Amino acid sequence: MTSSFVVTGAARGIGRSVAELLHADGGAVVAVDLDPAALAWTRDQGILAVAGDASDEAVTGRAADLAGQAGTLAGWVNNAAVFRDAWLHEAGGRAVLQLIGANLSPALAGCATAIRRFLAAGTPGAIVNVSSHQAQRAVRGALPYATAKAATEGLTRALAADYGPHGIRVNAVALGSIATCRHQEFLARHPAEAAGITEQLGRLHPLGRAGEPEEAAAAIAYLLSPGASFINGAVLPVDGGRAAVGQDPEQA
Repeated sequence: MTSSFVVTGAARGIGRSVAELLHADGGAVVAVDLDPAALAWTRDQGILAVAGDASDEAVTGRAADLAGQAGTLAGWVNNAAVFRDAWLHEAGGRAVLQLIGANLSPALAGCATAIRRFLAAGTPGAIVNVSSHQAQRAVRGALPYATAKAATEGLTRALAADYGPHGIRVNAVALGSIATCRHQEFLARHPAEAAGITEQLGRLHPLGRAGEPEEAAAAIAYLLSPGASFINGAVLPVDGGRAAVGQDPEQA
């Protein structure tokens, strides 16, 4: 029977690349995103779509239903994220906690839904949570995002321990800078600094460049695959070696 997958934050960037790759490999894919208009591309590719908030278990439940109708649910990718910077002394604890929750909640909802479905079906499955190099090395001003990603990595290890005995694998990818459409739009808004930013990103990554969405997608697809059947509770750096270097000068 066809294997099916759910990918959140799949309208563009890394999420879209993951959905396209899994579909090209023969899987049935359900793409989830908050922006229904941005999911229009799925109609031409035979990818199912659910518009809604990935932190809402009613939304993730609908995605799981579609995936179950299309095949045997085999994998779930928690890619949805919120990018809002904040300084604790300005925003205050409550506001920062809400921003942390906005980033962590989609991973929690996705994991809860996927695990329930795997357990109910009595089938093994794989979950990949998308984290960031910032979970280990924070960038100034990005406290909510860095904290949420650190929690995501802790969640990954805890779920791997809890549900590994059921054949459910939970892993994460810690991404470096990826040249998504969001990144390209940022450069377009700052044309005078674009060349300098690109050069700086090259220095940050030993491979001399930012990554491509397709490279992140390939790593995620591998962790979902039978080839990764003994990988569980791992956080895989997909960062061109960024985490292997010394002090991170991005704050400059």
